[in-house]
Amino acid sequence: MTVELLADGLYFGEGPRWHRGSLWFSDFYDHAVKTVDLDGTVSTKLVIDDQPSGLGWLPDGRMLIVAMTARQVLRLEGDVLVVHADLGEVATFHCNDMVVDAQGRAYVGNFGFDLHAAVESGDFAGALASYEGATLACVDPDGTVRTAATGLRFPNGSVITPDGRTLIVAESLGRRLTAFDVAVDGTLSNQRVWADLGRATPDGISLDADGAVWLADASGPRCIRVREGGEVLDVVDTGQPCFACMLGGPDGRHLFMLTAESSNPDIASANRTGRVMVTEVPVGRAGLP
Repeated sequence: MTVELLADGLYFGEGPRWHRGSLWFSDFYDHAVKTVDLDGTVSTKLVIDDQPSGLGWLPDGRMLIVAMTARQVLRLEGDVLVVHADLGEVATFHCNDMVVDAQGRAYVGNFGFDLHAAVESGDFAGALASYEGATLACVDPDGTVRTAATGLRFPNGSVITPDGRTLIVAESLGRRLTAFDVAVDGTLSNQRVWADLGRATPDGISLDADGAVWLADASGPRCIRVREGGEVLDVVDTGQPCFACMLGGPDGRHLFMLTAESSNPDIASANRTGRVMVTEVPVGRAGLP
């Protein structure tokens, strides 16, 4: 597969979503939600007073945005951002990625602990050993917050299968994809390992029509396609560490990959090394987001 540079000059891109003919994404340290078209034109759609991360839309078209450090989900009402949900009682550190289901329920992950401080402490192994995991929040369409699952090791990118019955979550520090059954009311059950990823660190993920998952490997310059059980089907070299991916484009076969020199906040906020890479793949997008 030929990988091309679609856009650069970003700080740190996350939460890509193909929506209405463009790739929407968050640029952490520009505090901005942006789009990029297939011709590489980048536009800033809105700026928030926080680091944006996960993106989604309610069934009526209103946009939802995760405000990381405030631990909130914001909702765009016309040109005004309002608080859709406060996750402070559920999230124990910065919130991150999100998937919104067909009914407008949002599943939102969080770090669970100060990852950067743990790395800088010189005893990351000790911090990881004492890490009890994080809670995945479920935000109902009216903004009510409830606990969906607990003890997840850095719940990150998430997808929902086309029938709406299965949620797959990337556990970045667990180095695995974890699946849940989804009840009619959004309750999760039957937690299980969908794929053990060995040494890969899954960040953003995207589901294709064959039921395989593309995952951005935050520990290396690659985007990996795996099937349930963990078999690796394809690997794309992204040149830089890859932190998010999304299938989109006119027929769902463009694989967009968001990369940067580093996820270290001190480095990423000081240098515009972020890029959007793109390649075409044989199997198109399925499910949500």
